[in-house]
Amino acid sequence: MTDTSYDRAPGDRLTSAAAEEGMPSGLLIYTTGLALAVILTATSFWVANTLLLWTPGIPLGLVVLAIAQMGVHLVFFLHITTGPDNTNNVLALAFGILIVFLVVVGSLWIMTNLNDNMTPPPELMNLHMQH
Repeated sequence: MTDTSYDRAPGDRLTSAAAEEGMPSGLLIYTTGLALAVILTATSFWVANTLLLWTPGIPLGLVVLAIAQMGVHLVFFLHITTGPDNTNNVLALAFGILIVFLVVVGSLWIMTNLNDNMTPPPELMNLHMQH
C-alpha cells in the first residue's frame, strides 16, 4: 500500500493497485453511507420521542447525532478527507463552518437583545397612561 491510500475517503476513485488490493467498490461505500445515515436519522427520531432517556440530556444527544450525521455525509458522500489532494475542500469546509457559526451566533445575539431594544422605556409607558 502506498501512503496516499491510507487517507482516502470511501468512494474516492481507486487506482488500479488499490482496486487489486480488494478495496470496496463505490456502490458498497454509498450503500454503507446510506445505511449509517438512515440509522442515525431513526435514532434521532427515537431520542426525540422517547420517555426512556433523561429529559435534560436529549438536546445534547440530538446535537451529537447531528454531528455524526454530518460526518457521515462529509466522508461517505462528499469524500472530504485530510489528504494533501483535498486541502482546498477542507479549507472550503472550514470557511463554510465559520460563516454558519457567525450567522447562528449573530442571530442568537440579536434575538436575545431584541426584547430589550423593542420595549419603550417606562417613562414613555407612564406618559401614555397619564393622558
